[in-house]
Amino acid sequence: MPSPDAALVLTAGLGTRLRPLTYVRAKPAVPLAGQTIIRRILTWLRDAGVCHVVLNLHHRPESIAADLGDGSDLGIAVRYSWEQPILGSGGGPRHALPLLDHETFFIVNGDTLTNVDLQALADVHAQSDAMVTLALTARRDPRRYGGIVCDEEGIVTRFVSKGSPAQAGHFVGVQITHRDVFGALPDNVPAESFSGVYTSLLAARARSVRGFFCDADFYDVGTVSDYLAATLAIARREGSHEPPRGHRSIVDPSSRLVDTIVWDDVVIEEHCDLVRCVVADGVTLPAGSRVTDAAIVRANGRTATGSERLMGDLLVADITSHNVD
Repeated sequence: MPSPDAALVLTAGLGTRLRPLTYVRAKPAVPLAGQTIIRRILTWLRDAGVCHVVLNLHHRPESIAADLGDGSDLGIAVRYSWEQPILGSGGGPRHALPLLDHETFFIVNGDTLTNVDLQALADVHAQSDAMVTLALTARRDPRRYGGIVCDEEGIVTRFVSKGSPAQAGHFVGVQITHRDVFGALPDNVPAESFSGVYTSLLAARARSVRGFFCDADFYDVGTVSDYLAATLAIARREGSHEPPRGHRSIVDPSSRLVDTIVWDDVVIEEHCDLVRCVVADGVTLPAGSRVTDAAIVRANGRTATGSERLMGDLLVADITSHNVD
C-alpha cells in the first residue's frame, strides 16, 4: 500500500524527566545540534512522503508553534490540536481526529529521533488485519524500559513493565493506526494508549495489534544526560566536534566549554569553565563560573529541590542523577 501521507506527532507532554530544561521549552522544541527535535522529526516525515501533520499541544505550546508556524518553510502542512487538560497518549489522538482526514495515519512521539522505514511499516500493516502496528527494535535495557511481547508471527500478546525479564521488543515511538482505534473514546477525556486503549483492543479482538521489528537507529532524549549524549553524538555524526551555539549567544574567548550545549540569548562571561553542561535560553553566566555535569536555567523565582541548587538568579541541576517520571 502507499504509505499514508498524514501523521499525528505527540508533543503535548510535560517533559518531566527533562526538567529543568522543560521549564523553558516544550521537550520537542529543545535544540539538538542546530535544529529543534521537532524540526528534525518533521523533516524525516516529509522526506518519507508525509505532507500533512497534526501536533497536539499543551505544555509551553508557544515554543513549538513559534518554531514551526504552519510548516510552509519545511514544505509540510502543520495544524495544531490544543489540549486543556492534557489528554494523554490515547485521549490526545481522539481529540485530534477531526483534523486528520485519513482512515490510516502514523503516530510519532514528539521526542523520537529515529530512521524507521515508514513505507516498510505501512506495508507490514497492510498485509495484516491489525488495527495498530508498532515499530519495535530489540529491547535495550529491561531495567529502564518496558517492552512489547509478540508471538512468532509478530502479533502483540501483551505489554510488560520495566524490570520484566520477558523477551520483548522496544517501542521506538513510531506506529501506524486506523482512526477507529480512537474513534469510540469520549472526547476531552484523558486516556492512555498502551495501558488502556490497546490493552482493551487486544482483549476484544485477537491479532488487532502487531509489531514491526526493524534495525532502525533510535536516540533516547528522555533525561538531560540522555539529551546531552544524543546531541553530542548527532553533532559529531554531522561533522562537528561541538554542537552549534544558539542564536544571539555570546561566549567570552577566555572561557572554556567542553561537551556543552548553549541555547539562545546566552551570555557566558570571561574565565568560565563548563564541562558537560546545558545552558538554556537567556542565561547569563557570571565571570569565573565553574560548572560540571549540570543543566543551567534562569530560576525565575523557583526554589531548588532535590539535586538542584541556586547560583544567584540561576537554577543549576545535577544531570548525573536520572530524573524519574
